[in-house]
Amino acid sequence: MDTTLCLVRHGETDWNAEHRIQGGTDIPLNDTGRAQALAAAQSLMRHSWTGIYSSPLCRAFETAEIIAAELRLPAPLRIPAVHERRFGEIEGLTLEERIARFGDETEVPGLESRADVVARAQPALTALAHQHPGEQLLIVSHGGVIGSLMRFVTDSRRPRPQEYIHNGSANEFSVSPTGHWSLSRYDARPGRTEYRPVP
Repeated sequence: MDTTLCLVRHGETDWNAEHRIQGGTDIPLNDTGRAQALAAAQSLMRHSWTGIYSSPLCRAFETAEIIAAELRLPAPLRIPAVHERRFGEIEGLTLEERIARFGDETEVPGLESRADVVARAQPALTALAHQHPGEQLLIVSHGGVIGSLMRFVTDSRRPRPQEYIHNGSANEFSVSPTGHWSLSRYDARPGRTEYRPVP
C-alpha cells in the first residue's frame, strides 16, 4: 500500500517578506508566518494524519509545532535531510542584489544543486515511507526542497506544476512499496483549501 507524504512549506519569515534568499540561514517565523501555519493546519483537518516531521531549521520546526498542536498529533520529529537548499554566498540577498553581485549566469560559490537536494531528501523520505506503509504523514520543509522534489518527480510531464511553492502550501506525494514516487496533488494553501490538479 502506498504511503502519502504531504510536504508543507513553512510559514512566512521577515526574509520572505523582504524577498531575501534564506537557504540554510536560520530565520524564525514572523506573525504572518504563524498565522499561515495555523491556517494550514485548519485546511489539513479533513485528513487523518498519523505523524508529523520537520526540517531542523526553526521556521519549519515552529510551523510543524503549530500544525501538530492544532491537529493533536505527537510533537514533530526532525529530519535533517529535508533542511532548505543551501544557497551559499547569495543567502541574505534579494534577487536584484544577487544579479548585481554575480550576474545571471555566474556560478554562485556554495550553491547546492537541485540534484544534490533530491539526492539527500528523497532517500530519507523514501525510508520514512517504508517505515510507515499505508500511512499519511506530514513533513514541513522548504520551497527549495519541495520544488526540487516536484521537478524530479514530474520531469517527464509537460507542463509541469508551477515552480513557486507558496508559504503554508501543502503538496501531496505518494510513495509505493517499491520506492516509486508520484505527485498526487499540490498547492493547497491557506485561504484556498483545494489542491491544484497535477497536469
